Amino acid sequence: MKAFITVIGDDKIGIIHGVTSILKKNNVNVLDINQTLLQDYFAMMMLVDLKEMSLGFKELKQELQMAGNEIGVTIKIQHEDIFNTMHTV
Repeated sequence: MKAFITVIGDDKIGIIHGVTSILKKNNVNVLDINQTLLQDYFAMMMLVDLKEMSLGFKELKQELQMAGNEIGVTIKIQHEDIFNTMHTV
């Protein structure tokens, strides 16, 4: 099972570390990552593999949201199939 994680917010030190440390702790593998700065805004999209995940999807989503609150960014996660359905024309 795969999922997309998006991170958006003001650019600051530690965003990537804050997100990836949660993924590492819960045995989630990063398959691909793309990040950019849009003026002063940080934007990142990650494709992750959830098959070895050590907790449920809902719990991972909550951990990422809490980390986003601490860091000061918005973090969203969607299953790959839902993401693909939403972005199919």
